[in-house]
Amino acid sequence: MDSRFKKIFLMCTVIVPFAAYCIYYYAHVFKNAPYRFSEFEYMDIQYGPGDSLINKYNSRTGEYQFVDSRDSLIKMNLHLPKEELLYLHRKAAELGFWDFPAVIAGDTTQKRNGMRPPRYIIEFKYKNKTKKVLYDASYNRDQRLKDANEQFITEIKKVLEGEEEKQKK
Repeated sequence: MDSRFKKIFLMCTVIVPFAAYCIYYYAHVFKNAPYRFSEFEYMDIQYGPGDSLINKYNSRTGEYQFVDSRDSLIKMNLHLPKEELLYLHRKAAELGFWDFPAVIAGDTTQKRNGMRPPRYIIEFKYKNKTKKVLYDASYNRDQRLKDANEQFITEIKKVLEGEEEKQKK
């Protein structure tokens, strides 16, 4: 057989069907994704030590309050642009937020440096679905789940702080 014919035969019998199957499979998966950004309504995060969730942000109302480094409560109106919300939506999908259990808590009686560990409530609201996760930093069972939560919280805080800096200028 001619080497050119072998290459064409290989492409027709292996590569083309595999590529067609991938396109068919993943188009179906993305089309039926449970949380679509086109249906996104708002994101809400609340956090603080123990049950005092004093730091809050709601993307629908733009209400943002947090405790700064001087222990002062700062309240401001902060609206995230659509691009930032899309980034957070994609980050949630990347980290598996949609598959997190609703409550991720460890020993809530334990204290660090005399203070209770931080607790976070993250909620993504869509037209037909809502995903709400309560995460307590004292959780110590599944390290991958803990790392994913902390990375997602870090990303949310980074986006909020970046937008706050843009608004101050």
